[in-house]
Amino acid sequence: MPKSDSKRITLEDVAREARVSAQTVSRVVNNHPYVSADTRRRVQDAIRKLDYRPNRAARNLATQRSCMVGIISFGMTHYGPAQMVNHIERTARTQGYGVSLSTVSTFSFDDIRRAMDDLGDRSVDGVLFISPVTGADYDDFAHICGGVPFVLIDTQLGAQMPSVVIDQRYGSQLATRYLFDLGHRAISAISGPLDWFGAQARHQSWLDTLAAAGIEPGPALEGDWTASSGYRKTRDLIKSGATFTALVAGNDQMALGAIRALREAGRRVPEDVSVVGFDDIPEAAYFDPPLTTIRQDFAALGKQSVEYLMALIAQPDLPLHQRVLYPVFVARQSACKVGSDE
Repeated sequence: MPKSDSKRITLEDVAREARVSAQTVSRVVNNHPYVSADTRRRVQDAIRKLDYRPNRAARNLATQRSCMVGIISFGMTHYGPAQMVNHIERTARTQGYGVSLSTVSTFSFDDIRRAMDDLGDRSVDGVLFISPVTGADYDDFAHICGGVPFVLIDTQLGAQMPSVVIDQRYGSQLATRYLFDLGHRAISAISGPLDWFGAQARHQSWLDTLAAAGIEPGPALEGDWTASSGYRKTRDLIKSGATFTALVAGNDQMALGAIRALREAGRRVPEDVSVVGFDDIPEAAYFDPPLTTIRQDFAALGKQSVEYLMALIAQPDLPLHQRVLYPVFVARQSACKVGSDE
C-alpha cells in the first residue's frame, strides 16, 4: 500500500513492497549488475508504486562523486566526539573532501534518518557515524544509508559492522592494574553514563580486572562525564562511609571534580587517595597534581576512519570489518603506592 505523502518513503518501504532485502533495493537503485531481471523489475515496480525518490547521495554514488563526506554525531558537547569531528575534518580535507556535519540528540532510527536525509540533500559520497551510545543497529544504519558507504566510530568493540574503535576495555585494564601494582586493594570507581559503549566497556573492564586479581571492587557510582558529576559522586562516596585508597574515574573531567571533592574532605591526592582518569585531555598534565590517565589517540582514530570510508567509496564490495586502535597509559603524579607520602 502506498505511504502517505506526509511521510517520506524509505528504501525499507520499497524492500517490503517488493518482498526483497534493503540491500537488494540499494543494488537496483545504484545499477548494480548482480541482480536478476525479475527481481530488478519487481523493485522498479515498487519504486514507481510508492513514488520512492532516492536521496541525492545514493544517486551520486552511482554516477559521480561529490567529494563530500557526511558526519552524523552524538555528544558533541563532550571532549571525545568533538575531538573526533575535528580530526576527521582535518584528514578528509587532506584527501580532497569537504565535510558536512549533522548532530543528533539520540541514536534512534528516526533521528538518524532525519540527519541522513539532511546529508543526502547535500550530496555526500559517504557517511561517518560517531555512534558512542546504544540505539540503532547495523540494519538500521544500512537501511537509512540506502547504499551510501558508511563507517561507525566509537561503537561497541567487536561489532560486526564497518567501524573504527579504540579498545576501551584495554585502557581501563591498564589503569586498574597500575593501581593494583601500587598495592591498592580498596579501589572505587565513577563511571561515565552507562548507555555509552565506552563507559560500559571501561566499567566492566574495571570489574573484570579486579575479579581476575581476586579483589573485591569498591563502591561505584555513575557520572555523566562532567567535572561537576565527578565532584558530586565523589562526595556521595565519601558521605556513604566507603573506604577506598584509589579511585578510577571514567574520564579526566570527572577525575578533576573528584580531586576537588577529596581535598574538601581533607583527603590528599595521591597520598590518601590515588586518582586515575581517562582521555589525557590537554589540561590533564596541568592538574594539581598532574593526572595519571589513559591517552586516546583521536588523530589516529580520525585518520583511520576517513581512510576506511575512502576505501569503501572506491570499492563498495570491500569486505566489512572493524579496525581497533589501542590506548596508552600515561603515568603522572596523581597516583602513588599505598601509604606513600612521597
